[in-house]
Amino acid sequence: MAPKTITVIGSLNTDLVSVTARVPSGGETLTGTSFHTGPGGKGANQAVAAARLSRANPHSASALKSKRESDKGEDVDIVVKMVGAVGNDEFGPKIIEGMKEDGIDVTGIQVVEDQPTGVAVIIVESTTGENRILLNPGANSTLQPQSFLPPSPSSPSPFNPPPHLLILQLEIPLPTILQIITTASSPTPSSPKPIPILLNPAPAIPLPESIYPSLTHLILNESEAALLTNRPVSFVEDPSFEWSVVTQEFISKGVKNVVVTLGSKGAFWASSTSPPPSSSTDTASTSGDKTGIKSGFVPAEKVPMVVDTTAAGDTFVGAYAVAVVRAGAGGEGGGELDLEKVVRWACKASARTVQKEGAQGSIPWADEV
Repeated sequence: MAPKTITVIGSLNTDLVSVTARVPSGGETLTGTSFHTGPGGKGANQAVAAARLSRANPHSASALKSKRESDKGEDVDIVVKMVGAVGNDEFGPKIIEGMKEDGIDVTGIQVVEDQPTGVAVIIVESTTGENRILLNPGANSTLQPQSFLPPSPSSPSPFNPPPHLLILQLEIPLPTILQIITTASSPTPSSPKPIPILLNPAPAIPLPESIYPSLTHLILNESEAALLTNRPVSFVEDPSFEWSVVTQEFISKGVKNVVVTLGSKGAFWASSTSPPPSSSTDTASTSGDKTGIKSGFVPAEKVPMVVDTTAAGDTFVGAYAVAVVRAGAGGEGGGELDLEKVVRWACKASARTVQKEGAQGSIPWADEV
């Protein structure tokens, strides 16, 4: 059977990470405890997460077993393709080579001559693992809408063949994101059904209401959910806040599956198409209502120590994507998607990530979750 494809369109950056006991105040200079660089960008991180979480660590015993099975004719079941842009500088080629090592299809990555590779300056508090990020997009800003127009007699489809799931974030220009969504959700002779789309609206900016019916999956955190529903962040951070209000709001706008990640608390999910909940005996909770929306809460996994939360959300997205594609056609229709099970596994993968420093270096492989 041919492998299923996950295409990620988004940012590719180099992360410049300083670790300190606390973030300096305005005008204050502090001495950090460590510094490192590495590949990053939400698009790249999510592609790496999907690639790693779809297979075993190539250096592990389970991977060697899989290779023996592959030699007998059994291939990997998921291929991840990255579409984005880097500069022709000291960072760009290293990013591409690193993605190749993770088994990612990099044929969609452009090398831009007159722009630097995107850079993220990250400060991590060693006491909490929390981070603050300043992003300079560089070559990421060169991804323009005209590269993703619908097929015509003079230009082929930008999605040929169409992926089983398309993952987007908001670190490339918004007009480009909107054009991608329009093209991917419009049937063509080569793709008679809309391509399932997963949007992670980060960093959060206001979005047109017209895009929501095109989204199969919406994954966002507390602050992003607050901005997109015109609520103060302090309001949604109240422990008594009912997340079902927010998820139902997105579903009423046309989104099929919504997940709000809640950091160390876990994640709240809602779906208009999920099958009945499983007979789980753990602390996850599920409910339904007369509108047909099913929802539930999955608690975060307990970890001994949170070291760095930088790529936790991206790991969640990658794990989620792998699970829904394996469930069938990106989770579209048929009642095949057990969203509670998907979210539980994504929470588990994220818990592995926060126990290590760095972005992509902290993302686990499938056999490590």
